[in-house]
Amino acid sequence: MNIYLISQYENTGYSTYDTAVVIAESEEAARLTHPSGEEEWIDESWSDPEDVEVELLGEAIEGSRAGVVCASFHAG
Repeated sequence: MNIYLISQYENTGYSTYDTAVVIAESEEAARLTHPSGEEEWIDESWSDPEDVEVELLGEAIEGSRAGVVCASFHAG
């Protein structure tokens, strides 16, 4: 498992996420992780997966579970 920074610049208004740190098995799995921790992509708070930028930060410690570590949300 790895730790990734995921970012999006498509939806930049209020009530949107701009970045999150996630633990995932791969870059693709990180790209498909919604910062809210939910699996649904029905809202405008995040970008479509193909518009998400992914940066590898490092390796997660053994026993880590996939998911969102923290996220940046612009409340409005």
